[in-house]
Amino acid sequence: MSDGVMKRMGMIFRAKANKALDRAEDPRETLDYSYQKQLELLQKVRRGVADVATSRKRLELQLNQLQGQSAKLEDQGRKALALGREDLAREALTRRSALQQQVTDLETQYQTLQGEEEKLTLASQRLQAKVDAFRTKKETIKATYTAAQAQTRIGEAFSGISEEMGDVGMAIQRAEDKTAQLQARAGAIDELMASGALDDPSGMAKDDITAELDRLSGGSDVELELQRMKAELSGGSSAGQQAIESGQNGAGQSAPQQDRPRFDKQ
Repeated sequence: MSDGVMKRMGMIFRAKANKALDRAEDPRETLDYSYQKQLELLQKVRRGVADVATSRKRLELQLNQLQGQSAKLEDQGRKALALGREDLAREALTRRSALQQQVTDLETQYQTLQGEEEKLTLASQRLQAKVDAFRTKKETIKATYTAAQAQTRIGEAFSGISEEMGDVGMAIQRAEDKTAQLQARAGAIDELMASGALDDPSGMAKDDITAELDRLSGGSDVELELQRMKAELSGGSSAGQQAIESGQNGAGQSAPQQDRPRFDKQ
């Protein structure tokens, strides 16, 4: 396998890994982790300030103790000299001189520790301010990210609804198209059957001429029936009167006698 192919595979692998990490990374968790690390650093600085302050306090106690011993040796030397014991006075001053050197060294260390303590205290205060500012910014970013995430989810939901509604609209359109197609086909079949181009196996269909004749015949029958009814209504009174008169005349005359059968004697 060539070097170019290996480099390309490595680049693809790193790109996919970076994309996977980007999907898995939550900025809020990253911010909380960074804030936690800053708090740990601030705690270390505070412990350093406390350690330096403790060392400075120890030096201060030692200085006070050495200074007390130096003052005591000076007083003893003065008393010995007053009593005429110059040798004792010289010994006391010699010891005081040695203690004074230690005091000078401790004072130098004390000043150094005091300066370090002041620097660490100032650094701790600045770091505390940065941590507080970072915490405020962190919460602001987290709130903004959460709101943006909610808006994105709402947008995706609306997008999904829009897509579904689009599918529903397409389904409705297809149904309407099929319905219109079926209606057009049914109308065309009716027209073809009415014109006789298609045979109706049931025998119920009629062509145009037959349908027109049936319509005219049905209309003429209605007209004739209407004329008959009009004639009955207009001539009904005179015809009835003539019938009554004919009945009365027939009642006054005796009915003709029928010849009775005769029986001949044998």
